Amino acid sequence: ALERSHASLAVSITGIAGPGGSEHKPEGRVCFGLAQLGKATKTETVDFGALGRAEVRHAACVHALALLRKAAST
Repeated sequence: ALERSHASLAVSITGIAGPGGSEHKPEGRVCFGLAQLGKATKTETVDFGALGRAEVRHAACVHALALLRKAAST
């Protein structure tokens, strides 16, 4: 994303918002990636739980924006 957009900061999201999931990939598990020019890419996984598709997606967006705000302020 950084290379193609010429941005200096990018976030990615993937996961299982629901319904469904499995033992290894349960509903509500979301993985995030944060890439910033000149820094190592960071990843993290958050288990939001089986909140329902809309709520997991909302929580994931809020979390991704928080990651961007924190990275932009450092």
